[in-house]
Amino acid sequence: MKAEFDVLVIGAGAAGLSLALKIAPHGRVAVVSKGKLSSGSTKWAQGGIAAVLSVGDTVESHIEDTLIAGDGLCDKDAVRFVVERGPAAIEDLISLGVEFTRSEEDSDAAGYHLTREGGHSVRRVIHVDDATGRAVQQALERRARAEPNITVLEHHVAVDVITNRHLSGDGKGADRCHGAYLLNRRTGHVDVFAAKAVVLATGGASRVYLYSSNPDGSTGDGIAIAWRAGCRIANMEFNQFHPTCLFHPKAKTFLITEALRGEGAHLTLLDGTRFMDRFDKRGELAPRDVVARAIDHEMKRLGLDHVLLDISHRDPDFVIGHFPTIYRRCLDYGIDITKQAIPVVPAAHYTCGGVVIDRAGRTDLEGLYCIGEASHSGLHGANRMASNSLLECLVYGQSAAENIVSRLKDLPNPALARNWDESRVTNSDEEIVVSHNWAELRRFMWDYVGIVRTDKRLERAQHRVDLLAREIQDYYGNFHVTGDLLELRNLVTVAGLIVRSAMARKESRGLHYTADYPKQLREAKDTVLTPPFAARRTDGHKV
Repeated sequence: MKAEFDVLVIGAGAAGLSLALKIAPHGRVAVVSKGKLSSGSTKWAQGGIAAVLSVGDTVESHIEDTLIAGDGLCDKDAVRFVVERGPAAIEDLISLGVEFTRSEEDSDAAGYHLTREGGHSVRRVIHVDDATGRAVQQALERRARAEPNITVLEHHVAVDVITNRHLSGDGKGADRCHGAYLLNRRTGHVDVFAAKAVVLATGGASRVYLYSSNPDGSTGDGIAIAWRAGCRIANMEFNQFHPTCLFHPKAKTFLITEALRGEGAHLTLLDGTRFMDRFDKRGELAPRDVVARAIDHEMKRLGLDHVLLDISHRDPDFVIGHFPTIYRRCLDYGIDITKQAIPVVPAAHYTCGGVVIDRAGRTDLEGLYCIGEASHSGLHGANRMASNSLLECLVYGQSAAENIVSRLKDLPNPALARNWDESRVTNSDEEIVVSHNWAELRRFMWDYVGIVRTDKRLERAQHRVDLLAREIQDYYGNFHVTGDLLELRNLVTVAGLIVRSAMARKESRGLHYTADYPKQLREAKDTVLTPPFAARRTDGHKV
């Protein structure tokens, strides 16, 4: 099957859907989701969205807090670009019907309740109780499904974007993106989807680790696809480990929002002893990398499999009113958070690096955009500050949409791509290889490229990545592709990028901590990796 659209959006979270809605009045848009439209990471975001909304807050303060959290690697212009557009992004969501939590007291934030999270100097996180991401996802999804110019393609997985080497002709001329090959999970066939512009909004790669707060689909697809298409990738060594995920044998990837600590929750050892003040004067409100490393240190020092997060000293009605989702979920596991401490462990949570882009979300390859967690915009630097992630999705969704709309009439129609060739492959009778390789990859990445790293650990990881990459490529070349195989292929590519980036950084900075280089270098530099066959723009534009 072949289909053609003006814009193909791969990914259906806050970034992809907000962009699609902006473009829809001007052209035909297809939104691609690996599962159901709501299966991405956005709905799992509990805390909220950081924005300057109160009289007591300023743009300069939000910028400064972000720069401090980013530990010298933020692009100051990118930070200002995002922060200044924060209030307008919130207004957009309100107009879409997102009902943010109201304040019960006098408020200087238009009646909305603002909370404070780690790294923020003031309360500036607007939220919908403790389920902000779900409310945002639902509002965007309702509007997208009602928009006649948006075609929703659920249960489709991107294989690769179409470049000149995939064309039916000789493929000569300036290289650009012409669409993508998509696997239809229901039919098992790979189809050609042509488009004037393709937007990667696929989220992060935290599923490369054994323990993660992310859904199963966070496999770095957009990053790996862009790398194979010749785009530069930056700062992949900065993987954020959220300090507090629920530790319970029956719980899977359930995050305990940072807002809990913002409202006074204490981190303690199993005997109730608080420990964060020994690591940072900000205590529980230190940035996530500091808190995660402190928990990791105490767990290893004492041989613990978890620590505790305790908010039981607060008024029960307050706790239940502000954190109803966490209260109900923990109660399902026999934990009453108004009376008991919550067992927690760090888990891979956010990918701070990604595909190098400019302010309009453009990558190195003409016609290919990238926004949201899959991108490297320069906002996060060496450590993402809490609740800046959804903000980035919304702001870059808007800016990329504006750029595409302004160019849509002038963009060339996509060239004719070859059909997907399955004439020399067979059905696999060894699907167990995929699951075994997936488990091996996630285990050694957790052991060797986790919260604390060393040269020796990274060398071991690199050796294993190389072996797996060869085995997976052989498997990919001989058998019909499946969704699981495509995700594993992308994960091993991303794992290699993470290891290479970590080996290149001979210092400890932000989320990257290595015992062999515990000090910080005087000059902060991004780690930029360039593919062997790098894309080269011909329009004079520099990313």
